[in-house]
Amino acid sequence: MTTTPTAHPEAVIEADPDLPVVRIFREFDAPPELVYRAHIEPELVKQWLGPRSIDMEIEKWDLRTGGEYRYTALREGEAVAHFYGSVHRVEENEKIVQTFGFEEMPEAVSLDILLFVDLGDGRTRLEATSVVESMEAQAGMMASGMEVGVNEGYAALDDVLAGLAEPQQ
Repeated sequence: MTTTPTAHPEAVIEADPDLPVVRIFREFDAPPELVYRAHIEPELVKQWLGPRSIDMEIEKWDLRTGGEYRYTALREGEAVAHFYGSVHRVEENEKIVQTFGFEEMPEAVSLDILLFVDLGDGRTRLEATSVVESMEAQAGMMASGMEVGVNEGYAALDDVLAGLAEPQQ
């Protein structure tokens, strides 16, 4: 496996040397139901997904089996990228299977599987597997700088999860 060093010591991004697959592993100090909730509720997703320099405008967010999503990444109010996908399967608090498309690179579609693994003691390991079309697509994904968005996004997700875990007044 090729592992990309990341800015956040808890995130690991690996490229399988034999298959066009990229895996991301990250642990969170929150139970699976909160990590899952932060992935399916659009108002929560907007608070953490992507690099800090990007805002998200959601056009559609229907994260259920058979659903779909579409959003635009904005930098200083200007659209810089458009993303979309189909949701193939959702198992509450356990798994999301979806496609991930990037309008600006229509050939760069992946099948993504997110697993929310209960580690006990209120901790969760998120295991994300992306299957892409070719080893070239995998190399492009690894060279894209995605680790910045992954790590900055997961750091923001830590903050979102801390807020969800606080007792509501």
